[in-house]
Amino acid sequence: MKKEEVLRQIREVGVVPVVRARSAEEAARVVEAIKAGGISVLEITMTVPRAVELIAELSERYGDEATVGAGTVLDPETARACISAGARFVVSPSLNTKTIELCRRYGVAVMPGALTPTEVVAAWQAGADMVKVFPCGALGGASYLKALKAPLPQVELVPTGGVSLGTAADFIRAGASALGVGTDLVDLKALGEGQAEIITERARQFVEIVREARQSV
Repeated sequence: MKKEEVLRQIREVGVVPVVRARSAEEAARVVEAIKAGGISVLEITMTVPRAVELIAELSERYGDEATVGAGTVLDPETARACISAGARFVVSPSLNTKTIELCRRYGVAVMPGALTPTEVVAAWQAGADMVKVFPCGALGGASYLKALKAPLPQVELVPTGGVSLGTAADFIRAGASALGVGTDLVDLKALGEGQAEIITERARQFVEIVREARQSV
């Protein structure tokens, strides 16, 4: 799958689940529940034990049925390992220009983290395909994203932090290209209690909220 196809899928789905878990096995179960809810974009963070191996396993298992990416990537060496394992996009909570350079060299979509206008522009000028605004909720949520988007309409922003079922529509209406969603979707407590269907239902709800919010814009 080429980079433009990956970016198109991220935009179309509109939700990027930030999968954090206590083990690779737990993360794989979360992924299965999310995918059952209609979200085919999956970000496996480097905080998951054996994350790179898991990316390889999921990429092989799902093929083109899902777009598996790597999250919490802090340096180009980690990015290279993830790409070699099959990651189709790379996400970071911060801005590291060498990581962007490496992803561009390999033709892989890259989404560095930024928060201030200066950081967002720096990330965009360095070659970011999208910019993860993190932690967006801490600076005002959707209203902050809207303020960022006004002078920077050409930059595709993906707010992360503070995105929930209650705020998702506001973020989309504020101009988000997609949403980075963490604990409000990746509910490890529900999974541990044998209620993976709760995660699946939330995934469906996020997809529907994004669709309806886009129609209302």
